[in-house]
Amino acid sequence: MAIRQKCDKKRKALLDATLTLVNNNGFHAAPMSKIAKMAAVSPATIYIYFENKQDLINQLYLEIKAAFSAYAFKNYNEEESIKDSFRQVWMNIADFKLNQIPESNFLSQIDNAPIIDEESRLKGLKHLQPLLDLWERGQQKGVIKLVSPYLLYAYTIYPLAFLSNMKQKELLILSENNLEDAFEAAWNSIKA
Repeated sequence: MAIRQKCDKKRKALLDATLTLVNNNGFHAAPMSKIAKMAAVSPATIYIYFENKQDLINQLYLEIKAAFSAYAFKNYNEEESIKDSFRQVWMNIADFKLNQIPESNFLSQIDNAPIIDEESRLKGLKHLQPLLDLWERGQQKGVIKLVSPYLLYAYTIYPLAFLSNMKQKELLILSENNLEDAFEAAWNSIKA
């Protein structure tokens, strides 16, 4: 059991080092040698856990996406009204993006650059299925505009990355009232 735990520690150290280097320097300025050095393992050790750099990035993305989704849907109750259900998910995502900064920054980079492969991107999208289902249910009930889920995401979820960025730069204080206003603006942009 101790051997397995040690292996998990090395894998986690490699994922953490990759997250830090990609966030600070970008994908191309995060060579395997730097990742290994930051994780305090030999470069050859990386290949015990990952096929190559692409596999490492893909697995990091999928783990962060899974954690993001678990966070986004905690206390989610699809029995509530469409707006209340969406509010719960939106507030959870806001909390994640505002407080899980390295992970949020990494996901933003992935959203804006072709870093991961298509198979991993599709697997990552599956984690958001409850939100897509909620929006579809809202559209069927005439509560949400009949537009693409990409537009719904662009107008409701994507602005949270901007708010997080402004908070990080200390240009915006996100009080409870500010977050509530931001949610209402997001909701008003998609409600039918």
